[in-house]
Amino acid sequence: MTTEEVYVYLEDEGLDVWRPIRAVRVDAQSYVLLRPDDYDPDNEKWQFPPGSLVACERRQTRDGEIFAAVRRVNVPTSKSA
Repeated sequence: MTTEEVYVYLEDEGLDVWRPIRAVRVDAQSYVLLRPDDYDPDNEKWQFPPGSLVACERRQTRDGEIFAAVRRVNVPTSKSA
């Protein structure tokens, strides 16, 4: 299992805040966000919670370029015959 650092936007912070977390790469642009040991949903409101499958892309912030989770990816469902 290969993990990479991605950034998740924190909502309700009053300014733009991106939190670095580990994520498992699923394919070229899709990642599953891992839950860090210090995760507290009462303290931080993530745009995408741990366990989410997200698309990531390079984003420019005031502090430089980051690899950010930008949208949720829908898991394809298979249809039974």
